[in-house]
Amino acid sequence: MLAPNTLMSSPAPERAVAAIIPIRPAEQSNAPRRGTTRCSSCSMRSICMPPDLSAEDLSKLDAVICSTKAVKRGDTLYRAGDTFKSIYAIRAGSFKTVVMHRDGREHVTGFEISGETLGLDGVCAGQHNCDAIALEDSVVCIIPFVQLEIICREVKSMQHHIYQMMSGEIVRESVQMMLLGTMSAEQRVATFLLNLSRRFKTRGFSAAEFHLRMTREEIGCYLGMKLETVSRMFSRFQREHLVHADGKTVRIVDPERLAKV
Repeated sequence: MLAPNTLMSSPAPERAVAAIIPIRPAEQSNAPRRGTTRCSSCSMRSICMPPDLSAEDLSKLDAVICSTKAVKRGDTLYRAGDTFKSIYAIRAGSFKTVVMHRDGREHVTGFEISGETLGLDGVCAGQHNCDAIALEDSVVCIIPFVQLEIICREVKSMQHHIYQMMSGEIVRESVQMMLLGTMSAEQRVATFLLNLSRRFKTRGFSAAEFHLRMTREEIGCYLGMKLETVSRMFSRFQREHLVHADGKTVRIVDPERLAKV
């Protein structure tokens, strides 16, 4: 985890910062470079960034987030062991994070959707500890972490936002441990669907109906269950009129009863 004083150290002199990281402020050019998405005009900004950023703060971010990257379905954004340089905001699409066992089997550690962030696993050791693989054709904004640290020294709300993101990672891992250690198969699948529903709603999508980009097998790998068990739980929820599943499209019919599971 990031040491507490990493983002809170005293601001470096302006000339020293410029010497270390020569970046051109975005306001000097009204036409962003090809492949660039500006935070100031991005529709996902309210999800990815703090809500109280000033025009000056957004201009600093525009200078740092200088490029986007398209990742085709099945391709890898980064692999375990790669040097940590940047974090990635998912502008479009979705990813799974995977840790490989020594015998070649993969364990899915998470699913990330539009508006969420990838790459914080690399802050601790300076290298990534998992693979990030696109579940569909996706686009990410590349945020160089060294430059982000500089902005965090100057913009306290951004510093707090990064802390919230890292805290969210801790909470997510704790929930996953509880999910695998204490819940029944029925409860795991219900929790998984309700969690996805909440995340889609936060991002302005339907909370009741959504398309699962991951396979049943990948869901089972994430929940510590066999494929057959996942399929059986979906069938059971459908019989009980809690959920309607049509291929990968899922509609939550009775969210209150599903929550009681």
